[in-house]
Amino acid sequence: MSEIKDKSIQLFLDELASKSATPGGGSVSALMGAQSAALTSMVCNLTIGKPKYAEVEAEMQALLQKSEALREKLTGLIKADIDVFNRLMTAYGLPKETEEEKLERTEAIQWVLKAATEVPLECARACAEAIELSRCAANIGNIGVISDAGAAVMAGYSGLKSAALNVYINTGSLKDRTFAEAKLAELKTILTNFDDTVVEDIYQLVKTKL
Repeated sequence: MSEIKDKSIQLFLDELASKSATPGGGSVSALMGAQSAALTSMVCNLTIGKPKYAEVEAEMQALLQKSEALREKLTGLIKADIDVFNRLMTAYGLPKETEEEKLERTEAIQWVLKAATEVPLECARACAEAIELSRCAANIGNIGVISDAGAAVMAGYSGLKSAALNVYINTGSLKDRTFAEAKLAELKTILTNFDDTVVEDIYQLVKTKL
């Protein structure tokens, strides 16, 4: 079976709309983040080599390296979300006839829930980075494609907020509250540092250059 990243957009959307639980919101969160990074790369590629932007050439080259590495990470998280969800469903499907089986099943579910929390949290971290990179693109990128930097920040923010929902739903089922609260605290910090005010500032920066 081919990876989701290797499928056509139409097939991905068909599977997304189907009765299958995967791909779902977690994969879409990562995809939105990857699109944000890709849009920043686009701005970089259409700025690099332009005589008018020679003064920012080195900065744009560095930004391009970061955005491409981030795009690769987020693309990998599309599959990671599907994989961890499937593992969770397998754990929920374990037998529970005896007390021993019930205990083993519970432990397995709790173990996978931690991984199912880590994946969207990693996505949230990456989407926050995508937002920051889009700010750089908006600041010094080619004016001719500056609207794409604006699209990048919005895609990154959508990915971030969507990923947060998956952290919330999984931590809600965790019995290890110390672990859960630590992850929620980290998420809160990310959301505070990249809230709608920050995103709106970048959006308005782009708008002033149109």
